[in-house]
Amino acid sequence: MSELMTMMEVGGPLAVAGGGAAYLRARHPAAYWSTVGLPVSVARLLGSYGSVMDSCGLTVPPSRLRVLATRATTRREVRPVPPRRGMLRPTSTGMRLRLRLAPGQEPADVAASAERLRHAWGVHAVYVDVVKPGVVELRLVGFDVLDRVRMPRKAGGGFLRVPVALREDATAFVRDYRAIPHQLTLGATLSGKSMYLRHLVAGLAGQPVALAGIDCKRGVELAPFASRLSALATEPGEAAELLPVLVRLMEERYDLIKARQGIAPSTPDEEITSDVWGLPEHQRPVPVVLFVDEIAELFLVATRKDEERRDEMVTQLIRLAQLGRAAGIYLEVCGQRFGAELGKGATMLRAQLSGRVCHRVNDEPSAKMALGDIAPEAVEAACAIAPERPGLAVAGDTSGGWSRIRTPYLSLADAAAVCQEAAHLVPDVPALERFRPVVPAQPVERPISLVKPWPVTD
Repeated sequence: MSELMTMMEVGGPLAVAGGGAAYLRARHPAAYWSTVGLPVSVARLLGSYGSVMDSCGLTVPPSRLRVLATRATTRREVRPVPPRRGMLRPTSTGMRLRLRLAPGQEPADVAASAERLRHAWGVHAVYVDVVKPGVVELRLVGFDVLDRVRMPRKAGGGFLRVPVALREDATAFVRDYRAIPHQLTLGATLSGKSMYLRHLVAGLAGQPVALAGIDCKRGVELAPFASRLSALATEPGEAAELLPVLVRLMEERYDLIKARQGIAPSTPDEEITSDVWGLPEHQRPVPVVLFVDEIAELFLVATRKDEERRDEMVTQLIRLAQLGRAAGIYLEVCGQRFGAELGKGATMLRAQLSGRVCHRVNDEPSAKMALGDIAPEAVEAACAIAPERPGLAVAGDTSGGWSRIRTPYLSLADAAAVCQEAAHLVPDVPALERFRPVVPAQPVERPISLVKPWPVTD
């Protein structure tokens, strides 16, 4: 009986602790990492650093001076030298560690061993960044941060910078329009593309930016944000009227740049290297961000008249993509399907959209159209996105780099409320005034009084 009581006294708390740890790991991975995963991984890293580096081939023979000093002071065996390790810096999602590479090593050597390091130290992923020549930083992620997305507190937002998603290395994916002026975003139904678009609109709503939209689904995606939009076209006919106005607005801004900098009026726009950000603040026009949802609807034609209109719209879009950056006009092109079979100009337009975000798509050619020309290996990652993880996407740019990202949940009502609160920030752009959507007045619900009013008598 006493042995049973002893087992219960010892095994009971252990079972409770094990069950609690398992529950935290399944339901609250961040809490599990802070309480259990971090101490265990730190112990593994500190206890096995030298042997792990040696097995990964990240050590070099010691110098002659080190060999002579070791033999003169001790009788220990002279071992290969691993990269010098800096201090461990724990984070809420993992930890960071800087390494000073040994002579003859390069960052690619460490990056090639990232998967081995992940298994050796029991973490979810290991990423390598170059800090400066000879120094790299290891970012160890303790759990799958894309399972339950929580944006970091310091996301790096700002003017024309919108933290819209979380990367798989636990850093924020920031849509920076000054760095990447135009972007192509693809995604099938229920893939999270609309959620991505909501975050962009809500993030730009509080900034001094003019927002314009082309939504050929009768406005079902962008109409809820009408209170903050400066222009909205809900069918191809309206888009055919809006795009020439934006092109003329771009040309007027180029004339303003020429007048300010003393450039000859006959100079072609393509040869002007400056932009609106070089103008004084009181003369600088407000930036314009154009959202184009369901880009394929602008390419589809049924008659010859529609074909002529399509060619004009595609030409204007290509002009905006080629020259709009210097004029402060940026494109956000979205769609479910995008391919060369859409018609003339599709590939040329795609080439001008330097940013690429590909959610789950219904066919491989769409993923190749989005990512194949900048990061061919990212196509397989985009095609492997499961339907059970909406919001997951592969983001790439023309530098060849790519990463998995996931957008946090944002309801349509919350995004519309943000736009309604920022309705007073709609800038005055006379050229877009006739395209501004009409916002219906909100009905005022008056409380019903149960007290019978008395007539007023003299």
